[in-house]
Amino acid sequence: MSEQKYLNIELDGDIAILSMNRPGKRNAMCDQLLNEIDAFFSAPPEQVKVVILTGTEGHYCSGLDLSEHVARDAEGTMRHSRGWHGVMNKIKFGGLPVVSAMMGAVIGGGLELAASTHVRIAEPSTIFQLPEGMRGIFVGGGASVNVGRILGADRMTEMMLTGRKFNAAEGLSLGLTHYAVAEGEAMTLARKLARKVADNAPLSNYIMIQALARVEDMSKADGLFTESLCAALTQTSPHAIEGLAAFLEKRDPNFK
Repeated sequence: MSEQKYLNIELDGDIAILSMNRPGKRNAMCDQLLNEIDAFFSAPPEQVKVVILTGTEGHYCSGLDLSEHVARDAEGTMRHSRGWHGVMNKIKFGGLPVVSAMMGAVIGGGLELAASTHVRIAEPSTIFQLPEGMRGIFVGGGASVNVGRILGADRMTEMMLTGRKFNAAEGLSLGLTHYAVAEGEAMTLARKLARKVADNAPLSNYIMIQALARVEDMSKADGLFTESLCAALTQTSPHAIEGLAAFLEKRDPNFK
């Protein structure tokens, strides 16, 4: 177990469990917590294959801590926003699959954080919200792209204009979460899915993370060409040989 100021880090073999820990703040995001998340994804332990991201005290993350708001001019605000984008991109495209175990507040920057992860699990207490419009501001941590891709511009516009909250069941139907589980079961499923993902071929995981979100931005022809490149890389790898052998021998593959 390794512990920083606001981010608890537990290593369970090849799975890392990151728990945001700001007691009494619903794990609201501050620069220090963001920096600690950034530091982990900038140089994760070599043995880690999958990350579980969660919160403490019944909440995932309630977004930017407005009590620590720093007045910035336009340039400073833009640079701060771009800093958030950099961290979210490290999570989304760093190459490690990330599973979010969510409960309680998944609000504002917390939803931006969750939307940067690859597998999302929500307990019944989960609340999804983008309340920036109620504060006279606009999202700055990637929601317009990452959450917008999930909801679509029309749904996200309504969500932001009205400050609407979605629960876990609604989040499941909208794609904000992939799984809705019973109270207290998010981490159980997160560990199970993380183990399943960690047992995949590392190259396949890496390619899925790097390619699929980018293919969405491409033309049909470019996307299909990229698919062929990804197929060529994975299907000619030693992992593919092991995967085929395991299938023919009716055993689980052993991807090293």
